[in-house]
Order: sequence, then structure tokens, then C-alpha cells
Amino acid sequence: MVKREFPKQPILCVGAVVILGNSVLLIRRGKPPQKGEWTLPGGMVELGESLRAAVRREVQEETGLRVEPASLAAIFERIIRRNGRVQYHYFVLDYVCRLKGGKLRPASDVTDARWVSQAELGQYRLRPQARQVIQKAFDNIKT
Repeated sequence: MVKREFPKQPILCVGAVVILGNSVLLIRRGKPPQKGEWTLPGGMVELGESLRAAVRREVQEETGLRVEPASLAAIFERIIRRNGRVQYHYFVLDYVCRLKGGKLRPASDVTDARWVSQAELGQYRLRPQARQVIQKAFDNIKT
């Protein structure tokens, strides 16, 4: 099992930007890091798992929805330090995804999952990286 907190090396993760009409799928994290915060669904890539398979698995585990990754939207690194030590270190690859089916329900390590309209996004305190990748996805849909 990979040690998430105070790891020995960075951890590879994926995220999903799922757009449906004028809304994006957001989840509220139930575990650290970001416990209680709204963000995009996603999580760690398992050993031997492809990036796209990890996206599909994570979205289904967290929301009950089936998706298909369409394109890579962003790559970023998150390093969180505590008392001078690296508490968390993630490389995150976010994919724009097409909704394939399923029924929306929070599951796994999330406390809520919902479709949030582009107009309502300002009401959610999202990290800058999440806000940027969501905006980029909406912009790409319009062009």
C-alpha cells in the first residue's frame, strides 16, 4: 500500500472534468488532503493500471457514474508541507471526460457529489488549479 501522508516519493493521480451541458461534476472530499473541500473527482493510479482506466475507476467509485476520458486537460503538481516536511506530494493529470452512464450518488471517500452549473461555480470554494481546468474545459467546448 502506498503511504499517502509523508510519502517517500511523489504519487501519481488522475482527475476528471466531466461536463454535462452547462454543468461540471464536483465532489466533496471525505478524507485528507482537502477533506470537506469541493473539487473534481479523482485519485491515485494503482500499480499496473493505465491512466485512463484509473480515471474511469475513480469516477465510478466516487460518484457512481461511468465516464470515458477524451483528452488530457492539465497536468499539475501539489506539494503540501507541514513543519518543514513534505506531508503530501502529488502529480495530477486531469482528463476531460464524456459521461457514459450511471446514477449520480456520492460513494467511496466523498461526502457529496453534484452537477454544478457554470454560473454557480463562484459559490464553491475551489482551488485555483481546479477552477482553471474547469474553465479551460468549458472554453474548449465552446470553440
